[in-house]
Amino acid sequence: MKIDSVLSQAITGIQRGLSSARDNAATIASADSFSNGSSDKLVEAMVGLKLDKLQVQASTEVLKAADEMIGTLFDDKT
Repeated sequence: MKIDSVLSQAITGIQRGLSSARDNAATIASADSFSNGSSDKLVEAMVGLKLDKLQVQASTEVLKAADEMIGTLFDDKT
């Protein structure tokens, strides 16, 4: 797999995680507008926000690994 493809996938994962986190945060922020007894959306948004965090963290680790690989490749060339 090419390094630029790995970098692209990592950045896409971070962007998707952040976008989803914004959506879930907006849902949580509007929790007052939910009818009484309908906490399903709130729970889904809270779980989703946790998953978004994990996605961003995992994508960041991929980005770090690719960065280290690039550094290693440059070190080997010099």
